[in-house]
Formats: sequence, structure tokens, C-alpha cells
Amino acid sequence: MTNTLDFTGKVALVTGAASGMGLATAQAFAESGAAVVLADAREEKVAQEAAKLTTAGYKAVGVRCDVSDEAQAEQMVARAMSEFGRLDAAFNNAGVMARIVPTADSTLEEWDRVININLRGVWSCMKYELRQMERQGSGAIVNNASVGALTGNPGIGSYIASKHGVIGLTRTAALEYVKKGIRVNAVNPGLIDTQIAREVVAGDEGAYREIETQLPIGRAGRPEEIAAAVLWLCSPGASYVVGHGLTIDGGMTVV
Repeated sequence: MTNTLDFTGKVALVTGAASGMGLATAQAFAESGAAVVLADAREEKVAQEAAKLTTAGYKAVGVRCDVSDEAQAEQMVARAMSEFGRLDAAFNNAGVMARIVPTADSTLEEWDRVININLRGVWSCMKYELRQMERQGSGAIVNNASVGALTGNPGIGSYIASKHGVIGLTRTAALEYVKKGIRVNAVNPGLIDTQIAREVVAGDEGAYREIETQLPIGRAGRPEEIAAAVLWLCSPGASYVVGHGLTIDGGMTVV
């Protein structure tokens, strides 16, 4: 049986790649044979992580990119092309959590911060990824949404709105580009063991552990479990999956 998760000769781009789900996915792509562009607003940290991969014998480059800045998103894709000559897979993962406050007490500045990174950032990255993939006639994109795209959550209205928007954007782009050889999908992670997950409970470790125990599976997910889903969605094994938001939440949204 052909190994559909063999990315040898392919090029992958991951945003928010300095830590968490982004880093785990970049590492998984590299271990599966892909050359990887790791992008993050934290320039020093992402450069360090890329250097670790190259030291281990993989092909990788670290790129600074604030995804809310369209010009930087364009430059990021251009860098991928100058380094590796093509773009086969992209995981638009960069995101931030909203500060916890009721909707009527939120501010325009906070709304813009979250929407600009979580939603406009996905749009700006996809814009240039899609252009390159269209030239090639092939490619796969996965956007990181959230179980927050499926429901509401008091106190983080801008985050919930941004993730609902990511799903709508994913579905629309999927329909626009599927006949051009490009598949666009999303993942909806539940509680994953990352720093951003702890921000939901304002760093209260006790509250975080309580949420874990209430999940049907009894624990938080691991970044590597999201990475495995992203690689599958970008692989030939998912060739008939188009415009789908794959929920990976340990049963959170089942009950």
C-alpha cells in the first residue's frame, strides 16, 4: 500500500510555527520528507526552531511574518518560492486568544487585534498561497479554526467570531479552487495542550485541569495529534475531502 503521508519532494508552509500546533506540524512535515518554511511573528524563536530541523538533517527555513500584514504574507510565500521553488501544502495556523471580557465591555482595539490576526491573517496567507498553487495546478491548504467555530463561548466574542469566519472563508475558497487542483480544508481543535489554551482560563492551571477532566476522553489533546490530521488533509489520502472542518476535540462537541 502506498504511504500517502510521504511528502518527499514537496514543500510545506506553516504559520505560527514557533511553538504549539504550528511547530508540531512543521516538524511532522519535515519528518515526512517535506522541505518546510516555518513562519512566525517571533523572528528569533522561529529561526531557532528552523535551525534545529536543519541541524537534524531536514530542509527548513525560518521566516518572520506578521500574518495580519498582507505585504508580509506575500513576502513569506515569495521566500518559500525563492528557497524551494514550489508550494504544495500550507497550514495557516497563526492565531491569538481574545482577552476575556463580555461583549459590551470589549474594545475596538481588542476586536481589531483578534480579527486582524485570526481571520484577516488567514485570508492574507491564503491569497498568496492560492495564487502560487493555481500556477502549479496543485496544492492543499488547511486553516486552523477551532471548536469555537461551532458554538459560542462567553467572554471571547472576537475569537469566536474570527473562527466562525475562518470556516466560512475555508468553504468558499474550497469551492472556488477545487477544479483548479487545490483542496482547502480546516481543522477545529478542541482543548490542546498549548499556551493559548491556558489563556482561555487566564492561566489558572486548576481551572485548566478541571476542563480536562470534563472532556469525554479525559485529557487535553497533544499538538502532535493536530499535526497528524493536518498532514492527512494535505495528503493524497484525503483527495476527496474538500471544504471540510475536521473536528479534533476528544469528544468535547459530542456531548
